[in-house]
Amino acid sequence: MLASRAFSLVGKRAISTSICVRAHGHGAAGVVKAEDFSLPAYVDRRDVPLPEVAFVRDLSAQQKALKEKEKASWTALSVDEKVELYRIKFNESYAEMNRGSNEWKTVLGGVLFFLGVTGLILIWQKRYMYGPVPHTFSDEWLSMQTKRMLDMRINPVEGISSQWDFEKNEWKK
Repeated sequence: MLASRAFSLVGKRAISTSICVRAHGHGAAGVVKAEDFSLPAYVDRRDVPLPEVAFVRDLSAQQKALKEKEKASWTALSVDEKVELYRIKFNESYAEMNRGSNEWKTVLGGVLFFLGVTGLILIWQKRYMYGPVPHTFSDEWLSMQTKRMLDMRINPVEGISSQWDFEKNEWKK
């Protein structure tokens, strides 16, 4: 949900700062319609419980009659009329905003897809790009290299030679 909100905000910002919406047909090509972001806008968000404007801006005749009826006693209103009044002001209730979505499945699928593609690239690189493992990685070579370092007494203060007991010919315990 957070990702969809972020992408929707980025998308709105990209649309508002770019060419926006081009009208097509009947010689109207080139006409650009830009949304005015200086005016208050309706937003369904949990952290903003009361949006700046109502969800429905242009009321029908039935909705206008209901708004007039709202000014009287609310006990005279039916439950359906109260719900209709709520839907004029708000698009979603808190329960609808808080309900879970299946977006996590899409995100997880995308992450696993890209991990799979990355794994295939690594397997391809290991098979076709890299040569054989150098002989210097063999256990035999490493033991000869360690013996040579000990014979040369490399770094006797804190290094490998400080861990070797030269009198007993074994590693210090």
